[in-house]
Formats: sequence, C-alpha cells, structure tokens
Amino acid sequence: MTGSAPVILLVEDEAQMRRFLRVSLTGRGFRLIECETGNDGLTQAAAHNPDAILLDLGLPDLDGIEVTRRLREWTATPIIVLSARGQEQDKIAALDAGADDYLTKPFGMGELLARIRVALRHRNHAPGDPGEPVFTLGDLRVDLIRREVRLGREEVRLTPTEYNLLAALVRNAGRVMTHRQLLKEAWGPTHTTQMHYVRIFMSQLRHKIEKEPARPRYLITEPGVGYRLKAE
Repeated sequence: MTGSAPVILLVEDEAQMRRFLRVSLTGRGFRLIECETGNDGLTQAAAHNPDAILLDLGLPDLDGIEVTRRLREWTATPIIVLSARGQEQDKIAALDAGADDYLTKPFGMGELLARIRVALRHRNHAPGDPGEPVFTLGDLRVDLIRREVRLGREEVRLTPTEYNLLAALVRNAGRVMTHRQLLKEAWGPTHTTQMHYVRIFMSQLRHKIEKEPARPRYLITEPGVGYRLKAE
C-alpha cells in the first residue's frame, strides 16, 4: 500500500470498462494500476503488491481463471472477478481457482464498492488470523471463541455440523463460498461431491437464524454456485 490510499490492480482489456472504473475508483480515494493482459497483470501484481485485484476473465492472452491460479501460487491478495460470463460453471471455476468474489457485468458501482470493502477487511488481517472473533450483523451475533450464536438476547442452539457451516461463512463473510468449499470446511475433504448436504443444512440454519427463511436476510444464495453471508 502506498500512503493511505488502497491500491487496486485492474486487469481488464476493455478500454471503456477501464475508463469507467478509473473515474469511479480514483474519485473515491483508491489508487488504480491498470493492465490489459493477464501476463502484465501477473507482473504488476508482483511489482506493486496491491490491496485487491479486479480481474476480467476474457483476456487476450491468458484466461482469467489461469491468472487466478498463478496468483494463488504466491499471494493471498483478494481477487474479485468482473466478467460478462454469467454461467454458473464459470463462477464456480473462478471461485474454486482461488477468486474471493465474482460480479457479472453489468454491475452496480455500489455493489462493487461493497465487495471491495469486504476484500480490504480480509486483506488487513494477518496470515492465519481468522479476523474478528465476534461477528455481528443486525440481531445476529456469532462468537467464534465461545462457539456461541445469538439472535438478539436469545441463544440459538445449533448442531456441530450447523455450527461448522455457519462458522465457515462467518470467517469468509461477504465472500461467495462454493458448495465444494463449504463441504470441505464443514465435512472434510472426503465429502466434496455431496452437494445436497449443504442445501439440507443451509435450510436448517435458515429456519434457526432467519425470521423469514424463505426471504433470508443473512444467508444469501448464489444460484448454482454456493452461499454468501452478508457482511454489511
């Protein structure tokens, strides 16, 4: 980071999109480094150690998913994919490759800024630091040290598996987690194909912590991809 301005690396080959993001982000106090190719993006990431990376998938030289894989070989810098590819398999592939978040073009600037704020909060935690031990949002309070969940003043009783699933989402609050990632976190690496486990336990969780399970406030579905716990 240079000075107090967060550094954002933008890897995007479309000139109009770069211009839009340049005006929007620099006007809000970010320092922007721009690249048009995946190889240049890898070089600039190593040279500048940005606070977050905005990455297009359809680059002229390397596919953005391959860029993500290469970045994850040596850096934990948050990666937010910005892509016109809206298919579920593209989102899953990017997230499984190591991206932290995925926005489909066109997107609202307000949503992108919210996702960047979440990414920067994760960036500011030291390696191995799970973040704040107590997560709060509205009436929901999750204490990771005491393994305690409350809605307002009432304690919510969760099974061990329900708690493990919620804790994984809390540790990654604001970021999309794929079904496979959640299965690995809550059940272990040998259960990464039983997608129905996640749906069943997410339904149980919603009935315990959402006032209206059919219209969830906290546990958001990313259709065909996974789930996200709202961060703000």
